[in-house]
Amino acid sequence: EVQLQASGGGLVQSGGSLRLSCTGSSRFFRDDWTIGWFRQAPGKEREAVICIETGTGLTTDEDSAEGRFTVTQDKAKNTVYLQMNNLRPDDTAVYYCAAGLYGETCRIHNISLYDYWGQGTQVTVSS
Repeated sequence: EVQLQASGGGLVQSGGSLRLSCTGSSRFFRDDWTIGWFRQAPGKEREAVICIETGTGLTTDEDSAEGRFTVTQDKAKNTVYLQMNNLRPDDTAVYYCAAGLYGETCRIHNISLYDYWGQGTQVTVSS
């Protein structure tokens, strides 16, 4: 059973926007979970971008988001969205969504707390 599935990646020019989707099991949106977005560029470690507590809708972003990225959820569709604006070439990476138990996971900033991972979607920003 696929627990999470990320989609929406593609090629975009610098300064452009892209919206990624993460569709998951209904339990991630029914109970107290965190859905986080991460990215991994070639040769680099996976880093956190932004997360949302599905129970409350509260969000926490990391330095990598720099105020350009926002996360929202649509519980009716079991989907979390990552809106990325003013994209730059250094945003190029594979973007993953992941689910961690409890909303506080979003505030703890510990990647090991995420139990379920989507397959990733490639985002390429050209200069």
